[in-house]
Amino acid sequence: MEKETKSRRWKQNPEAVKSDILRVARSEFARKGLSGTRIEDIAAGTKTSKRMIFYYFGDKESLYEAVLEDCYAEVRAGEAELDLEGLAPDRALKTLIEFTFDHHRRNPEFIRLVMIENIHEARHLDRMERLHGQNLRAIGAVEKICEAGLAAGLFREDVSPVALHWQISAFSFFNVANRATFASNFGSALFEPAGQALLKDAAVRGILCSVLSQPERIDTLFQRDQG
Repeated sequence: MEKETKSRRWKQNPEAVKSDILRVARSEFARKGLSGTRIEDIAAGTKTSKRMIFYYFGDKESLYEAVLEDCYAEVRAGEAELDLEGLAPDRALKTLIEFTFDHHRRNPEFIRLVMIENIHEARHLDRMERLHGQNLRAIGAVEKICEAGLAAGLFREDVSPVALHWQISAFSFFNVANRATFASNFGSALFEPAGQALLKDAAVRGILCSVLSQPERIDTLFQRDQG
């Protein structure tokens, strides 16, 4: 009787059911891709049924799109918690780079899903208008940092917010996406804690050096953080 009561309560909590489905679906899609994933396997790993998955998400592609949206929403939510507008522009940029590098390193499933969506030529992302708006807000945050940096005389005048976002993504994405092949070719030292700290430091310094009007300020910025 107690088991039936718990099951009934679970089914009466649709948000918990959907969250459970998304959690398992994320893992399945990241491991097997869109074409290789089966709804039966997702259902087997959840507390619900194949029928309920279709009830909540419609079909496999819609579930895949919901997983993508959920993953990107996590990144955007994390960025929003950084309170970048309360920081000096150079420190705000440093904080954003460090967050992105750490987030991607801790979430390899997100990276794999982005790789899979690139295989599909971003055709799912292209039709997800709400997600498109969320990701444009990420550029908006970088634009504010650049505007503040220019106003303070800290940033070069030719800095492009979109190119800057690309740089941050490139450093952080490659670190995860190419880990297996890079480690196979050159060893895994860079993927140990000390190696990751080295790479994050290099990413921050490299990007800041390309943006700051006075690159020598970088050392001062790091010294303040360490002091």
